[in-house]
This record gives sequence, structure tokens and C-alpha cells, in this order.
Amino acid sequence: MEPILRNIVVTDWITILIFLSLLFVVLAKGVFYTRFLNFIILPFNNKYIFMYNKKEKLLNWFNLFFGLFLIINLSLFVYLGRNILFDPSSDSAIVVFPLILGSLVLFLFIKFGLQMGNGFIFGTQKMITEVIFKKLSYFNYSGLIMFVANIILTYIAIGSKVVFYVAFLLILLVNVIGWIAILRNHQKFITNNFFYFILYLCALEIAPFILIGSFLKD
Repeated sequence: MEPILRNIVVTDWITILIFLSLLFVVLAKGVFYTRFLNFIILPFNNKYIFMYNKKEKLLNWFNLFFGLFLIINLSLFVYLGRNILFDPSSDSAIVVFPLILGSLVLFLFIKFGLQMGNGFIFGTQKMITEVIFKKLSYFNYSGLIMFVANIILTYIAIGSKVVFYVAFLLILLVNVIGWIAILRNHQKFITNNFFYFILYLCALEIAPFILIGSFLKD
């Protein structure tokens, strides 16, 4: 009976987080219904980007709701992925999950600050804000994939590597679509600042994935 009880306890705190994250989506849909409908079809139709890229500020309630939704589900996805790939059975969820959550929040805030700082220093605030909005929109959308994957990995296909890898590839695909849109729309600016663009990719886009991979492995 003891392993069963332990599994129930683990599932309970994950269930609370999943429902909490779902609450933010419900709020976003309830308060911004039309915007939510446009957002849902984002990877298939960039109408959302055209409608809201220059219309509103980067920091608004819709992005806040989906940002909180993303952070919770990204942290859960990383936590579950770590358990699936490396089976750290001796680690306590009470210690590991808050560490993952705190690290991701800190990293995202630092990354956002550096991006806005670069825009201020080089006088490209408007362009940087547009790029961040587009990236953030696709990243937030990938949170929906993480949400579904977290439910499946917790209650249906527990510990399934196939589900984890499929979800990871879908998350990657959504963000690649976003990057393609950014490169296409800002091709001239990137060409004129190609060296700085490469530095940006290495420092703020590629390096974080290497660090996350090292953390999961350790």
C-alpha cells in the first residue's frame, strides 16, 4: 500500500498545479474572448500577430495570464522530463520542482531584461519589442502542448518517453514556426546586424537549452 499512497501524494500536488494553470487560461478566454480565439490558431494563421503586435503594449493581462500558464507547465514538463529520462528516484519533488520553477522564472526575467536593454542601447526598442512579442506569443502557445503532455504523462501514459519526445518535438516545431516568421519579417535588420544576431542566438537562445540539458542530466 505504501507505494500507492506515495504516488497519490505526488499526483496531488501536480493536479493542483495543473488546475491552477488551467485557471489562467479560463481567465484569458473569459476576459479576452476574441483575442483568445485568434491566439488558438496562431501556428496556422498569423492573424493574431498582425492584430496585436503594434496594437497593445507588450506587458498586458492576456500575456500575463498565458505567461503564468506557461511557467507552471514548462516547469512541470521539465520536472517530468527529468524523471522520465534520468529516473532520479532519490530526489525529493519538494526540493527539485521549486528549484526548476525558480530557475526558469529567474532566467526568463534576466533574458527579458537583456533583450530590452539591448534595444535601448542600440536604439532599436520598437523592433526588439515586436520581436519579443512574436517570440512570446509562440512560446506561450507551446505552453498548451506542455499542458496536454503534462496531463498525459501524469495520469494516462505515466513515464512514457514516446509522449515526452513527441511533445518536445511539437513544442520545438511551434517555436521554429515563430522564428521563421521573425526572420522573414525582419530579414533586412538581421542582415545589417548579422554579427550581433549570431551573438544573440548563441547567448540567449541556444546556451539556455544547453544549461537546461546539463541540469536535467545532473
